[in-house]
Amino acid sequence: MANADKQEISYADLKVLLAKSQSLLLVDVRSKEEVDKGHIPGSIHIPVDTVESALALDPAEFKAKYGVTKPSLDAPELVFHCQMGRRGGVATDKAHKLGYQSARNYAGGYKEWSEKEGK
Repeated sequence: MANADKQEISYADLKVLLAKSQSLLLVDVRSKEEVDKGHIPGSIHIPVDTVESALALDPAEFKAKYGVTKPSLDAPELVFHCQMGRRGGVATDKAHKLGYQSARNYAGGYKEWSEKEGK
């Protein structure tokens, strides 16, 4: 199970990355309806069923579509999240299969985030 731990990130660790990291790419994989109700500041929206196709885009297409630089395969700070953890885990698995070895899931999801942030 050690591998599963490595694939997840806690609320506290994510807060630190959001505050300090220049290279964090936080991907919200929820539906547009969910994102419209609230999202983690700094996240980009790539619905879970489009994660594979998004990560397969060439860098110029990715930047044009999402407004951020496409992460490299060795990107140390690629984090997915959903509402409660399941879809974020699916997206993280997809990223790992595509070669993003350091991709992680914020398992608490937006539900935990909004509770801790009082939103």
